[in-house]
Amino acid sequence: MLTHDMIERNQALMIVLIILIIAVGGLVEIVPLSFQRSVTEPVAGLKPYSPLQLTGRDIYIREGCYNCHSQMVRPFRAEVERYGHYSVAGEFVYDHPFQWGSKRTGPDLHRVGGRYSDEWHRLHLLNPRDLVPESNMPGYPWLAKSAANAEDIEAKMRALRKVGVPYGDDQIAAAKGELKDRTEMDALIAYLQGLGTALRSKQ
Repeated sequence: MLTHDMIERNQALMIVLIILIIAVGGLVEIVPLSFQRSVTEPVAGLKPYSPLQLTGRDIYIREGCYNCHSQMVRPFRAEVERYGHYSVAGEFVYDHPFQWGSKRTGPDLHRVGGRYSDEWHRLHLLNPRDLVPESNMPGYPWLAKSAANAEDIEAKMRALRKVGVPYGDDQIAAAKGELKDRTEMDALIAYLQGLGTALRSKQ
């Protein structure tokens, strides 16, 4: 029979037992989630990102916005009062990868969709301090001058379809047309304006 003293003196045995315990604990915690519909199915009203929003999401990631902004409202009173309804798993089923984040140098953005006008976002992205004097967010004026990249949008949408995002052939075929004459700023604003709106529309 293994004793506590034996385990502590035998490093290899201790490592094996730790890995075993973590593996069993992980299986018990994670596997059941795969069978819960509330985790694996989209909330009512959730739609896949449009080509413009999908391009904006890539810009959001490229510019490192996730380093300062989270996209997950936790179920605490202070957060719900400030940001809106807490986030639920079904809102993120089309996100690959999700942008929950854990650092908030700036506010959480999961419920920012529809809170401000497109023009507000445009001015804020050009120079945040014009609207929020105490902001330490950098400006992104080059986004207004850069054309949205339409070259690989069809490939992105086909890849996302393989992991469960329900894009139709007609949507993919029309994707380049939606991005024509649009800037990276247009795309990023479209992405921000869609965040967290599916659940809020049910309330």
